[in-house]
Amino acid sequence: AGTGYGVFLSTNNGSSWVQTSLNNQTVRPLAVNGNNIFAGTNVNGVYLSTNNGTSWTQTSLNNQTVRSLAVNGNNIFAGTDVNGVYLSTNNGINWTQTPLNNRTVLSLAVSGNNVFAGTSIYGLYLSANNGISWTQISLNSNSVLSLAVNGNNLFAGTVFYPPHPCAFSLLKSTDNGTTWTNSLFCVIVNSLAVNVNNVFAGTGGVYVSNNNGANWTQRNEGLGNLNVRALCILDNYIFAGTDSSVYRRLLSEFVGVQPISNEIPKQFSLSQNYPNPFNPSTKIKFEIPPGSSVAQTFVRPVGLSVYDILGREISILVNEELSPGTYEVDWDASNYPSGIYYYTLSVGQFTETRKAVLIK
Repeated sequence: AGTGYGVFLSTNNGSSWVQTSLNNQTVRPLAVNGNNIFAGTNVNGVYLSTNNGTSWTQTSLNNQTVRSLAVNGNNIFAGTDVNGVYLSTNNGINWTQTPLNNRTVLSLAVSGNNVFAGTSIYGLYLSANNGISWTQISLNSNSVLSLAVNGNNLFAGTVFYPPHPCAFSLLKSTDNGTTWTNSLFCVIVNSLAVNVNNVFAGTGGVYVSNNNGANWTQRNEGLGNLNVRALCILDNYIFAGTDSSVYRRLLSEFVGVQPISNEIPKQFSLSQNYPNPFNPSTKIKFEIPPGSSVAQTFVRPVGLSVYDILGREISILVNEELSPGTYEVDWDASNYPSGIYYYTLSVGQFTETRKAVLIK
């Protein structure tokens, strides 16, 4: 975790942290290439650790404010303030300033042989030859705060200049940045993370899309509206770095719901979880019929939550709009003690509750 006090390390999924020897720098981005960890700092360039943060070496890129880092094979790209993109092909021993040399580069992303650079005010640049040449391709009056690639989908958190109401948006491109559509409107997207078809956007809280940006749901339970500066997916968790703390949540709580049948149910149904008793995970199946109105025929707001024996909500498994159909979701109870739990399906005026037994 890069902070205003250097780099911190956790070896137990964030339960505890220790400060590494890089402890007197403001660290903005981090990137990993094999056993090498790169840390971009404010003013003092890029540092390298080859032993998981036990020791750090300042690389020859040593007098720059580094805003962004990206790895493409053996190539390390560093986006800087004012001086554009630098490239190292030997793990930071030497750096070369690329022809994109007069821009503030806020974000970087790699898709195959393509390297994308999001700049301040001047939009998006593309290099198809590992930084030998760059082309300004789109978003020319935008600052590109964040970038992420998921298959053929490129996402960009942008700010349009000159600023005006709702000048902030998350855009999506399926043709390598040539054309764009609005994916999430009127929010500042500081960070992005992807997992299969799921996209996470760090804003004032976190938005989640389970269909590559077609629809979004805000999932701020336990997080509130804190500014999420960084997102990371690791070991079945998603981590959110805010201005003051790191938060984590099980990935399955965001991405577990899956359609399992093409048949349209005629009535609501919440099935008994299986297996039951279980340890540590179980599956829950439910059915959503079409609604009575035209709008409800297509999508309906669905909630599925787990409660402890005292009636406290401990896990939200589903909180999104779903089309009529049969769905299944996993609940991973690894972090909960043995006992009796209740799960409740809520759709409009319909609610149903069943009991699950966790035995460890």
